[in-house]
Amino acid sequence: MCARRNDIRARTAVIRIAQLGLGVALILGWELAARYGLIDDFFFSRPSDIAVRLADWFGSGAIWRHLSVTMTEAALALCIGGAAGMIVGFFLARTQFAAAVLEPYVRMGNALPRVVLAPIFLLWFGLGIWSKVALGVSLVFFIVFFNTYQGVREVDRVLVDNARMLGASERQLLRHVLLPSALTWILASLHLSVGFALIGAVIGEYLGASRGVGYLISQAEGTFDTTGVFAGMTVLCVVVVVVDIAINRVERYLLRWKSFHGTAITKGR
Repeated sequence: MCARRNDIRARTAVIRIAQLGLGVALILGWELAARYGLIDDFFFSRPSDIAVRLADWFGSGAIWRHLSVTMTEAALALCIGGAAGMIVGFFLARTQFAAAVLEPYVRMGNALPRVVLAPIFLLWFGLGIWSKVALGVSLVFFIVFFNTYQGVREVDRVLVDNARMLGASERQLLRHVLLPSALTWILASLHLSVGFALIGAVIGEYLGASRGVGYLISQAEGTFDTTGVFAGMTVLCVVVVVVDIAINRVERYLLRWKSFHGTAITKGR
């Protein structure tokens, strides 16, 4: 068991080193290509200039009020859209008649282009945070819904029937069988949903706002400031990576029972 853990740690270390090396190589190649005229630094700002802009933003503290607004909008969109998607997904997965009736409407809603909805949300909710939250919810909801719906439907029927034979109520079945079994699907959807929640917030800010990272990117683009555009994009990328790492930790904690189950089976053999 210890040898296996050491192998996993060694492999993880190699992967991290390879990831870091690839990132450094890409940034260095980009910098050299811009410096020696292989690419036009008017359209592709130098990484060194982007780093200077980021240092200025964070050093002066100007970025924090914009970042806090974007993160608030994305967090609200993720929570509301994720909760709604799980609730509706569980309900339709357990109610075949309702699923059959609502299926075409769900698919039509998912097919709607969200960029077209953004101006409508701005008209409905104004230029405040709620128009951005609404756009983020429209993106997150369907990702979580379809994963939850499929995850619940994929639960082993034998397991469900055995739980019912033991006298489990619908609430107990949901808590002890359906939710743990579908949790892998739900958490997988959250990895995608984080990025889409941020996309919704940024697109909404891009179309109309007075604060936010999307607003910064829009202002920079309006003045042909490619350094500001890339700096804003870099901030968003770092935020997504940090949040994804946090979700990975939560996922390992919530799914720790699978490791225990696998260890118990191995010992039994």
